[in-house]
Amino acid sequence: MTDIGIFGTGSHVPDRVVTNAEVGAAAGVDDAWITRKTAIRERRWAASDQATSDLAVAAGRAALQSAGITAGRLSAVVVATSTPDRPQPPTAAYVQHRLGAVGAAAFDVNAVCSGSLFALAAVEGVLARRGGHALVIGADLYSRILNPADRKTVVLFGDGAGALVLGPAGKGPRVRHLSLHTFGELSGLIEVPAGGSRLPCDQSALDAGLQYFAMDGREVRHFVTGQLPNLTKQFLHDAGVAPDDISHFVPHQANGVMLDDVVPDLSLSRATTHRTLTHYGNTGAASIPITLDVAARAGAFSPGDLILLAGFGGGMAAGFALVEW
Repeated sequence: MTDIGIFGTGSHVPDRVVTNAEVGAAAGVDDAWITRKTAIRERRWAASDQATSDLAVAAGRAALQSAGITAGRLSAVVVATSTPDRPQPPTAAYVQHRLGAVGAAAFDVNAVCSGSLFALAAVEGVLARRGGHALVIGADLYSRILNPADRKTVVLFGDGAGALVLGPAGKGPRVRHLSLHTFGELSGLIEVPAGGSRLPCDQSALDAGLQYFAMDGREVRHFVTGQLPNLTKQFLHDAGVAPDDISHFVPHQANGVMLDDVVPDLSLSRATTHRTLTHYGNTGAASIPITLDVAARAGAFSPGDLILLAGFGGGMAAGFALVEW
């Protein structure tokens, strides 16, 4: 791949804080149970008049401000989301218009929680052809598709958006290597059954609750703990770096307890693992760019630091990026 420069980062979460006590009430669990199972203490949920594009626009503006460029200089706007405003048009079209990115190619990428890394790979091709700069936004609004009574899912998710401004690599931060994986035979582990061409969201689907997000949590955990260590080690080998060379690890913020279980098996002995899930929960495709932005704005990274980004989720899919700060 051609190195991609990172010119700025940004993120946005809704104002409304949803505590474990609030989200657990309808699901029949309490704060202690949720904390013990997930390490999540609160999350942010969007207001009733907000959609995914609203969060994406706010994060995109923050990233553009960080980069010091205007939206008019963008050649592409890519939104990674599995909770679009509507089935069509792409949510990126709304974002492009509201940001004023006239002339930018705008499209969505859906690789669920790995979506931001898949979007990075897509942008590499766009920049190679069109040049200029691109805006990649991971944005999800899961509160709209959660079953309030399903304790396996409703306690995990928050809403949010994170963004990166990308362009030709220079002396600053850059993406050095990318790798993407999909295990389609496991696609049934995470899904929203109704609402597509296979099963329209008609009254019978609504009565059966098939419009809600569904997940086989036990098998998802088996996938992550079974696949992530080997995939990570292979990725680092292919990138030409040793695990001890990694200074920072920014994983998808799926579940804090699961991360506690799997991170020691990655052999990243010198890396600081960054987390935002305690206060934001699992924000889907937004979780990696939000966490990267929070860490960057806190001054956690120094020039030359190697940062490993790792996403995993529905598909089942996994994505990795090596960033040199």
